[in-house]
Amino acid sequence: MAARPESGAGEWARHWQYAELPDLDLLRARYVRHTFPRHSHEGYVFGTISHGVEDVGLPGGTVHAGPGTVVMINPEVPHTARAGVPEGWVYATLYPSSQVINDIAADTTSLRGTVGFSETSVVDPYAARLIGEVHRAAEEGNALAADTVLRVMVTRLLSRYGSALPARAPRSAGARDAARARAVLEGRMAAPPTLEALAAELGTSPFALLRAFKKQYGMPPHAWLTDARVRAARRMLDAGTAPAQAAAEVGFTDQPHLNRHFTRIVGVPPGAYQRERARTYKTGPDLPT
Repeated sequence: MAARPESGAGEWARHWQYAELPDLDLLRARYVRHTFPRHSHEGYVFGTISHGVEDVGLPGGTVHAGPGTVVMINPEVPHTARAGVPEGWVYATLYPSSQVINDIAADTTSLRGTVGFSETSVVDPYAARLIGEVHRAAEEGNALAADTVLRVMVTRLLSRYGSALPARAPRSAGARDAARARAVLEGRMAAPPTLEALAAELGTSPFALLRAFKKQYGMPPHAWLTDARVRAARRMLDAGTAPAQAAAEVGFTDQPHLNRHFTRIVGVPPGAYQRERARTYKTGPDLPT
C-alpha cells in the first residue's frame, strides 16, 4: 500500500484488525465529505486527531476535537461524526472490546464492575501519542509493543477519567417495551414489521413506542435497525461470507444498499473491510506517519 500524506486533497481510510490483538479494531483515515450517521459500538472508542477538526455528536452535545484531543466513547453510546473544518480531519482510532478494557481495569486500577469514562473529550497529548504508537507498532508487526502501549494508554485514561458505570435503574414500562421491540427487530432483521405493527404486537401505540425507543437507545427503531444490520454484516464478513450474501441475510435490498450503509457507519466499503480481515500481518504496509 503506497504512503499517503497526512493532509491534502482526497479521502483515504484503512479499517483493520491486527492478528496478534484479535479483540481490537484499528482505523486510520482522512475524511472531508464523509459523515458518520448516528450509530454505536459494542465496545469502546478511543480516537485522536492529528490534523484538522472532527465534530463528534454525542448525547451531551457536540465535541470539536482537534490535534492533541482524545475522544472516549463508552459502549452503546450513540454518536455521529463529521468534519469540523473545510479540510476535514485525519485521525487514528482504536476499538477495543469491553472485555479488553475491563480486564485492564481489573489488573491495573481499583475500579470494579463495568468501567466507563466520565469525560468524552480531553486534551491529553501524551495519551494521543500513545494511540498513534499502538497503530504504528501494529502496522510494523510488533505485537509486544502494540500490546504494551495499548495497556499503558488504557491505564492512563482509566486512572484519570475512568469510573465504574452506575447500575441500571429498574426499567420503566416504556423501557421494557423498547427492549421487547429491540428483541423483535433482532429476531426479524431481514423482514421487520412496520412501527404500527410492532407497537400493536407489544400492546402500545406507535408514538409511545417511538419515544420510548429513542430514550432507551438514542435513535429511532429504523436507525437502530440499520446499525444492527451493519454489525451483523460485519460478523458475517469476518467469517468469510460474501458481501452480496451478507446483504441478503441481514435484510438489505442488495449489495449496493449494504455498501452505502456499511461505508457510512464503518468508514470503509465492505469489500475493503473484508480484504483487510483476510490478510495476515507480519509487517505492515507503508501508511501515513
